[in-house]
Amino acid sequence: MATTDDNEVFQRIRQFLDAADVDYELKEHAPTFTSVEAAAARGEDLSTGAKALLIKCDDDFRLFVIPADRTLDSKTVKKNLGVKKMRFATKEELLEKTGLVPGAVPPFGEPILPFPLHIDEHLNGNVRVAFNAGMLTRSIILSGADYARVAKGQAGEFASA
Repeated sequence: MATTDDNEVFQRIRQFLDAADVDYELKEHAPTFTSVEAAAARGEDLSTGAKALLIKCDDDFRLFVIPADRTLDSKTVKKNLGVKKMRFATKEELLEKTGLVPGAVPPFGEPILPFPLHIDEHLNGNVRVAFNAGMLTRSIILSGADYARVAKGQAGEFASA
């Protein structure tokens, strides 16, 4: 598979992780469009996946990261964050705000993506965390401890089984 390093988000992720002295594994694979496909392509359990979701909460966009084997629990998010209205970003909003397509969004806020970051507490116990790194054909796998150290998101209960 030919490699191209022209994806800006991918490059920012690698520079960010390298600067933080994080060991990680880079995997190239066929395009994956779902968490199940991504887990299979990586050879990882579905629960290892960090699913990043851009959500409009009231008037602002926020990035939620949940284990790939769970779903975002809107009732719990509203309660825990004091949000009245919430919805998923549309494909067009996602592209406009991140330059990415669904499935390619990495689980990082600043300095990678300009959104407040909320990380589901169920992800914190993961030994390994895996995610598509700004494109559907590249994944990064790192230790859960390193992810928690560098992501610096607000931890909370945001997902259900």
